[in-house]
Amino acid sequence: SIVTNDPQVARDYTLGAAPYHGRVLILNEACARESTGHGSPMPLLSHGGPGRAGGGEEMGGKRGVLHYLQRTAIQGHPSMITAVTKVYQYGAEQKEKPVHPFRKHFEELEVGETLITAKHTVSEADIVNFANVSGDNFYAHMDATSLDGTIFERRVAHGYFVLSKAAGLFVDAKKGPVLLNYGIDECRFTKPVYPGMTIGVRLIVKEKVDQEKRDENDIAKGIVKWLVDVYDETGETVALATILTMVRKLDQS
Repeated sequence: SIVTNDPQVARDYTLGAAPYHGRVLILNEACARESTGHGSPMPLLSHGGPGRAGGGEEMGGKRGVLHYLQRTAIQGHPSMITAVTKVYQYGAEQKEKPVHPFRKHFEELEVGETLITAKHTVSEADIVNFANVSGDNFYAHMDATSLDGTIFERRVAHGYFVLSKAAGLFVDAKKGPVLLNYGIDECRFTKPVYPGMTIGVRLIVKEKVDQEKRDENDIAKGIVKWLVDVYDETGETVALATILTMVRKLDQS
């Protein structure tokens, strides 16, 4: 166990202790009151049987190596887990900065850095226009008379409209270090969005993945994963996604 409010101290300790301990508990002032101590999360267990090499796992190649690696469970406040893993955990501290994150190079971005966008009130015209552009005329979006027996109260906005509008709210359009959109992971639409509802976006740097240059002429860059948290006027999340962008490095050497 370690008790500290310093994320860097927690990270250094955990990385040093992990090879020798199966579980590390990190306590800080944000979670000490509610902490149940060691043992509340159960680590993943692997059980084998007679003749099952490696606990029921095939042992060839990479899987055989991974089987013998030390696995350590860590628990603590989301901000501390973020500091240790360098991957943003939902509920961790969000750090608002004066400069739009799309104006920053790969090295300048910090995990947990957050942009709070302007808001948009969804209209029926938005739904109709998106249906016309996309060709998605699914009944829940276009036919208010066919909603009996469904979970919808009235015509609902397309999930992909919500995500597209979110991009329109958080993107900085000017040319800068962001080179391209690399894809979307873990996209979920968690609450219906109806005309008259107002949405905003929290765009959070979730993770940074370094990339090596393929050759001396290649652009030095990395992949930045962003948590896109779309919420309504009540503050409740209506959509979540991880969006990946390729971002130029400041140091091109």
